[in-house]
Amino acid sequence: MINYRVLAVIKRELKERLFSKTFIVMTLLIPGLIVIMFGIQALLYSTESKNLKFELITENPDLISKFENEFSHESFVTNKNYKFIYSSMSREMFNEYLKKKRQEIAEEKLTGIIFIPATALKDKKIEYYSKSPQNISLSRELEGPINKVLIDSYFMNRTLTQEELDFARRGIDFAAFKVSKDENIQEEGYGNVVLAYAFTFLLYISLLLVGQMTMQSVIEEKSNRIVEVILSSVSSRELMTGKILGASITGVVQMGIWLLTIMAAASSAWYTLPEDIVLNVKPDVVIYVLTNFFIGLILFISLFATVGAIFDNPQDASSGTTPIIMLIIIPFFISMSIMENPNKPYAEIASLFPFASVIVMPARMSLIDVPLWQLIASVVINILTIILIFPIAGKIYHVGILRTGKKPKWSEVIKWLRYQY
Repeated sequence: MINYRVLAVIKRELKERLFSKTFIVMTLLIPGLIVIMFGIQALLYSTESKNLKFELITENPDLISKFENEFSHESFVTNKNYKFIYSSMSREMFNEYLKKKRQEIAEEKLTGIIFIPATALKDKKIEYYSKSPQNISLSRELEGPINKVLIDSYFMNRTLTQEELDFARRGIDFAAFKVSKDENIQEEGYGNVVLAYAFTFLLYISLLLVGQMTMQSVIEEKSNRIVEVILSSVSSRELMTGKILGASITGVVQMGIWLLTIMAAASSAWYTLPEDIVLNVKPDVVIYVLTNFFIGLILFISLFATVGAIFDNPQDASSGTTPIIMLIIIPFFISMSIMENPNKPYAEIASLFPFASVIVMPARMSLIDVPLWQLIASVVINILTIILIFPIAGKIYHVGILRTGKKPKWSEVIKWLRYQY
C-alpha cells in the first residue's frame, strides 16, 4: 500500500506542514497558553474580596465574646479587613430585624448576616443571609472558627483536657498511597491528576487542530484544481494515504514537542513545586501516548479528509464535521469526569472504545495502573477500526475529490460507495 508515490506525497505534506507558520505558531502557542491559563487561574484564586461587612447574631449571648475573640485572630479580619458587628437576639426579634436590614443587604451596604440559633449547639446548623449566599470561598473561611466556638461551648462543662478539645476540632488529614504490582507503595499527591488534565487538553486540541487543517487542505486543493494535477501522477488512494500519514506524523511531532516541554518543566521544577503536585512523567507512558495518538490521528484524519473531499467549501463541510467533532468532544468530557473517580465503569469501556480511547486511555493510565491487555486492546481496536473505515473513506474520497458544483446530498454520497473503480 505504501510505495514511492505515497512516500512522495508524505514528503510533500511534511514539508508544507512542518515549516508552515501555522505549525510553528501553534506548537509554541499551546504550551504558552497552558502556562497563561494556569497563571490566570492562580491569579483569580488569589484575588479575593476584602473590606466586607457582616453582622453575626446569636440567640445565646454567652457566645458573643467567644466569637469576637476567635475572629480577631483570623486572617480574614487581620489581612482582608472583614468587619463584624456582634449582637444577640431571639428568633422572633431576628425575623423583624432582618426585614429592616433587607434593603442594606440588597444594596450591598451590608455583605450579609450570620444567624446562629440556640439549636446550633446541637445540630451545628447556622443561617447566612446575603445577596450572594452561595459563596464557597467565604463558607470555607468562616466554617473553621465558627465550628471551633461551637465545639468549645458544647464541651465547656465537660471534663475534657485541652488536647482532647484540639483533637475534636482537628480535621482529617487524608494521605493517599498508590499500590501497584510493579512498584513500591508510595504516597501520591495530585500530580497525576494534573498530568491527566494535560494529556486530555493537549490531545483534544491537537485532534481538532490537525483534523481541521487536513480538511481545509483537501478543500483548497480541490477548489483550486491542484488535485487534478496531482492525480495525474498518483492515484486517489495513494494521495489520500499520503496526506493522512503526513498529517499524522506532523501531529505526533507537535505532540512530542508539547510532552517533552512538560517533562522538561516537571524535571526542572522537581524541588520547587509542592510535593503533592509533582508531575511524574514516565518515558514509557509518553511513548504509549504518542503511539496511541498516531493511530488515533490516522483514524480521525481519514474522516476529516473524506469530508473535505465531499464538499467545495468549509461552510458546507461543517455539516459533515459535526459528527466527527462529537467523537472528540464526548471523550474529552468523559476524561474530565473521571478525574474525580477513575474507576467509574464507563471509563474502562470508553478507554477501549474506538475513537474515544485516543483521549480517555492516556487520562486513565495517568490516574491508575491499567492492565497491559487493555493498553494493547485499545491500540488493536483502533487499528481494526482503521482497516474497516479506510476502504469506505477511500471510495468516497475517490469520487468526491474530482466532483465540483452542487453540494451533494448524503444519499448521493452513500451511492458513491456502490461505484466500481
